[in-house]
Amino acid sequence: MQTRVEAPVQEPRDVQETDGVVVSDVARVFDSRAGRTRALDGMSLRVRPHEVVAVVGRSGCGKSTLLELVCGLQTPDAGSVQAAPAVLMPQRDLLLPWLDALDNAALALRIAGRGRADARAAAAPVFAELGLGGFETATPRELSGGMRQRVAFVRTLLAGKPVLCLDEPFASLDAITRQDMQAWLAGALAREPRTVLLVTHDVEEAIVLGDRVAVMSPRPGRVVSEIEVGLPRPRRATDAAVVALREQALEALRDESPLREADR
Repeated sequence: MQTRVEAPVQEPRDVQETDGVVVSDVARVFDSRAGRTRALDGMSLRVRPHEVVAVVGRSGCGKSTLLELVCGLQTPDAGSVQAAPAVLMPQRDLLLPWLDALDNAALALRIAGRGRADARAAAAPVFAELGLGGFETATPRELSGGMRQRVAFVRTLLAGKPVLCLDEPFASLDAITRQDMQAWLAGALAREPRTVLLVTHDVEEAIVLGDRVAVMSPRPGRVVSEIEVGLPRPRRATDAAVVALREQALEALRDESPLREADR
């Protein structure tokens, strides 16, 4: 069953039947005491089944709002969103303090109806692959920030949804662990393809992991440039082709800078 949320406007164009994402001319507005904030306007993006699309843009441009719309956690004020069942990994780990680390990782399996022992057994191999072996019974407060983020990542993967919406999944990790996690994710997606919408502030990470990079404008956010990566995997940040594409993406971001607009 697909998730579909829309405002009363035109239908999305040429929608994939399974496992893809289509965001069509979406607007999202928030009202608060400070006034009205238009987070997204004219936002359109298509993610093909089993494609990894990395979304980059300045802080506050609506990237997290986009992910919540795709997951059906928000409703657009205009336009439409159609997606296969999606799971969100938010920026905060949101681990439950009364559960140990392995129970937190297996939470999606428990919600799906599996028994505790079965869920823990299913989560344990992935737990170990991500360097968390030996910490199965630790409580969240006994884990470092990076370890908590990895537990949250396991929980997201084990939800088993065809679409993964990852909001800065590796932001709290040290440089070496981040590289290891990027390599592990690339390998995991090669073994078991998913459709991935990855939000990151790290343009280099976007090129290393993405099949395509979508560059967003400052708020109200919309896609202003798309860069096809087209490089074989595995990729290294120091590869000349990766560096060249990183500079292309950074230039697209600079073109949308308010400071550059002021100079024109």
